[in-house]
Amino acid sequence: MTAEKYLSQARHLEQHIDAKVGQVASLNDLATKCTAVMSGMPHSPNHGTSTMADTVCKIVDLQEEISRDVAQLVCLKREISAVIKGVENLEYQTLLERRYLCFHTWEQIALDMCYNIRHLYRIHEKALEEVRLPAECH
Repeated sequence: MTAEKYLSQARHLEQHIDAKVGQVASLNDLATKCTAVMSGMPHSPNHGTSTMADTVCKIVDLQEEISRDVAQLVCLKREISAVIKGVENLEYQTLLERRYLCFHTWEQIALDMCYNIRHLYRIHEKALEEVRLPAECH
């Protein structure tokens, strides 16, 4: 695994979490749109579960998945942070932290660090060369 791919894992996991949060919001919208139809006619007890109950179960399942993913993201960010701190050059550390832990855009990092974008890319390449991956990632 390359250093860039290793460091990018947190961003991908966060995007995955964001997608699930969006799904929960969508399901919540559906659940609030569900309305009960009142009728004097008796219903079969074997009719099955309601759409509202199905939706609520899906929401609960997704929220549990999100909780597990967030816990995994926290551990992964801690790991990545330790790897970045292993880079001796403080300028490289700052760049790597902004990109791979804070998920800033290249443009934002260049602005914050007072570099033009091409110079920032060169520094990034040098910083990646300094990254030492954990043994289990080779």
